[in-house]
Amino acid sequence: MTEARMTLQALPEAVPHPDRALSEGLSVVVHEGLAPAEQAWRRLEQNPLASLHNGFDWSRTWLAANPSPVLVVEGRLGGKPIFLLPLEISKTPLGKNARFIAGDYSNINTGLFAPHLGLIDPRALLAALKPALRSRVDLISLENMPLRWRDTLHPLSLLDRTENQNHAFQMPLLSSFEETLKQVNAKRRRKKYRLQLKKLEEIGGYEIFEPATPPERHALLDEFFRQKAERFQAQGLPDVFREKPVQAFFHALLDLPETETQYALRLLALRLKGAHEGTVLAVAGLSRKGDHVICQFGSIREDLFPETSPGEFLFWHMIEACCATGAALFDFGIGDQLYKRSWCTVETVQYDLLLPLTLRGRLAASTHRAKVRLKAAIKENKAVYGFIQRLRVAKEKAPVTAPDPED
Repeated sequence: MTEARMTLQALPEAVPHPDRALSEGLSVVVHEGLAPAEQAWRRLEQNPLASLHNGFDWSRTWLAANPSPVLVVEGRLGGKPIFLLPLEISKTPLGKNARFIAGDYSNINTGLFAPHLGLIDPRALLAALKPALRSRVDLISLENMPLRWRDTLHPLSLLDRTENQNHAFQMPLLSSFEETLKQVNAKRRRKKYRLQLKKLEEIGGYEIFEPATPPERHALLDEFFRQKAERFQAQGLPDVFREKPVQAFFHALLDLPETETQYALRLLALRLKGAHEGTVLAVAGLSRKGDHVICQFGSIREDLFPETSPGEFLFWHMIEACCATGAALFDFGIGDQLYKRSWCTVETVQYDLLLPLTLRGRLAASTHRAKVRLKAAIKENKAVYGFIQRLRVAKEKAPVTAPDPED
């Protein structure tokens, strides 16, 4: 497959006009905490286009491990809830910023909206938000949102937006695994798979391991954290899974109730047999909502049998299994990597929507746009990007000092 075959999923040049009924009748209620909005939240999250990452259980699990102030913005039309924005509040030098809950660990944010909702007029939305939030928040920054998602325009597509420096990559799953592979040069992929299979058999064989008991699941997640820490260290990158509250969040996701078509986190691993019995070469974590499967993370051991391409081998089996269980989209998440482009036929542009509510918020929004443009430029320059990452690692390893009493 070449990049020329990649479909770009982004906003069209001409976006329709806002829905007049929404503009004239929109009102907003703000809840402090999750519980008051739970009933409406659970109803709106049934929309197939709503991200699992903005669901009630995902948000509640994050806050249990990472407590922070929360405001849930509930939009109403005719007294009925038509959207929810679950936000956590952080203090910045430029005021208070409201972002999606657990936004740093989300591959896709959508908010929660009633199905088939029209486009919301930005002026009407701001007019409803300002009286309710201006004394509590300076800027609402809704980040990593695809405004064209599965051929549907997002209701907030008319808001001021900045293209996020990270795109996301997806692979449509067709009627069978064979049909799915035809999208990405099936002949070449089968040849590569056979070579990987031969190498794995030569070293004693393998199994695709899905832990069945809580102790097994949590032990495998700890193995992922270990592998990923080693990978980050080898690449000179900061470890985004390093903090204990972050690890506690992912451990808690493993224990949430699940069905075959709805689960917060499942783990799969490529595990060796024979002389290396039980050695885990690769780990991946999947989430699923309906027919949408997201690969949340993955790791590999680079010190053992790298010639087997264990991550690629595990993806083959995961995608094959998803085809067999009725999934329609395998989502590799945000971040541009060669292995994603080798599998995917859809590249989705994500946007940051910025709603400044105060003068400080307008300054923060301008700063945010400048940072996004700078990040995009840095990522295009490999030398500069590597230097910045090394600085981040050095800062992460620096000894912690006592906070200033004035802070």
